[in-house]
Amino acid sequence: MAASNSSSTVASKTSNTGGGKQSAPSAEQVVATFQRMRQEQRSMASKAAELEMEINEHSLVIDTLKEVDPSRKCFRLVGGVLVERTVKEVLPALENNKEQISRLVESLNSQMQAKGRELTEYRERYNIRLVGEEEGQGKAAAASNQENGGGGAKGGAGVLVS
Repeated sequence: MAASNSSSTVASKTSNTGGGKQSAPSAEQVVATFQRMRQEQRSMASKAAELEMEINEHSLVIDTLKEVDPSRKCFRLVGGVLVERTVKEVLPALENNKEQISRLVESLNSQMQAKGRELTEYRERYNIRLVGEEEGQGKAAAASNQENGGGGAKGGAGVLVS
């Protein structure tokens, strides 16, 4: 991803005042890594939402089957094959599946929170600002950067990401 395209802009050059340490990544690398991390977080959120919908579907079916005679025929899709069972055989399996999906959603939510913390740390490390952020919560940080010469107090690249 080039820094000159419309989705991201480099606000200042990377200064290499870190002493004898490794050279800082280029602005393009910083933006690409940041975008990749954001996409990972979005995909986790999307998967969590999809699994939440499955939990709701399982709940609906479980509530419906609880009111039905346990010896009644019931059809269930298992691995792409429709199998005939009774309600008393299917109901515990559905409840177990719902519980496993719930645990998976909890795990995904904790992973999303960890990814959010990682993104925040990365943004702070490389002075990344999102487009439109200055109107909202980033206004004070942007004002302090302008008062300090606008180059970023940490000596890193100031990168603007859309």
